[in-house]
Amino acid sequence: MSSRPEVLLGLLADGSLHSGAALAAEMQVSRAAIWKMVGELRDLGVDVESLPRRGYRLPRGVELLDEQKIRAAAQLQGTQLPADLEVLFETDSTNVHLNDAAPPAPGRPRVAFAELQRAGRGRRGRSWLAPFGSGLAFSVAWTFAETPADLPALGLAVGVSVTEALHRLGFVEVRVKWPNDIVWRNRKLGGLLLQMRSEIGGGASVVAGLGLNIALPAAARAALEGPGLLPATDLCEIDPGRVPERNALAAALAAAMLAALAEFKDSGFAAFAARWTGLDALAGRRVRVSHGTDSIEGMALGVEADGALRIAVADRIERFYSGDVSLRPIGDLDP
Repeated sequence: MSSRPEVLLGLLADGSLHSGAALAAEMQVSRAAIWKMVGELRDLGVDVESLPRRGYRLPRGVELLDEQKIRAAAQLQGTQLPADLEVLFETDSTNVHLNDAAPPAPGRPRVAFAELQRAGRGRRGRSWLAPFGSGLAFSVAWTFAETPADLPALGLAVGVSVTEALHRLGFVEVRVKWPNDIVWRNRKLGGLLLQMRSEIGGGASVVAGLGLNIALPAAARAALEGPGLLPATDLCEIDPGRVPERNALAAALAAAMLAALAEFKDSGFAAFAARWTGLDALAGRRVRVSHGTDSIEGMALGVEADGALRIAVADRIERFYSGDVSLRPIGDLDP
């Protein structure tokens, strides 16, 4: 059953001005109850504007995520999403939500979207800032019956598939940046976070999360600025005329992630290696790799079969795995 703040948000989602009296009548509650629910939405990070003696509205209309609309969009796109798909009104993080549950059986993936994330997570313990209605945040839980030998490269494979899906939607300049960023012109459009559990001689379970920016508010862009971070971008900045409806985008990207996991199960990273090379934002560029207080500079040479990043440093080749490594372009790629 929907919570009352969730119902109120549905009424406000069109971006129009709604009087407190009209909202109270629609929901069959008091105007004081409406005022209280507005406060609850604001506590969750929803920017509800109040106009004295006139009512409430959102700064702009937002297409709310809806399970049936996502499924219908997937069918129109020629794909079918898993039976176990849910749209959460709010959660700490879709990755945590799925990772805390029992892993799904092989061949029975789970997908979880969230309208509001209180504590979205990024790589290296960073938070993923996703203001209400500004993007997509969802995760897929998948179980491999047998652990792939090149499992550490799975994140790269998923990044390739997501980027290819964005190309099909017309965002053809989007690229992948090792190990888990989706970028456009050296600006961060989205990021992946993979959490894996495997057993020696057995299977492996994975939760793969994606956060993608659609239309970031100015305040959120400013909050994302910082030393060592790529500036943020969103689909509206890249090409506002091509941005699909939010549920259609959710369907396309979820299908892409599921397709990557299925293909990786059958073929491993070998099926993605050449595609990664064609989408690599940093190949042949000078980069700085930092680990703690140490850093080196060199030429990015792409990745190896296990997902390791290859960097030419003076007369040697250094290899890096994601972990706590930070990778930044230098020179002509600096913003």
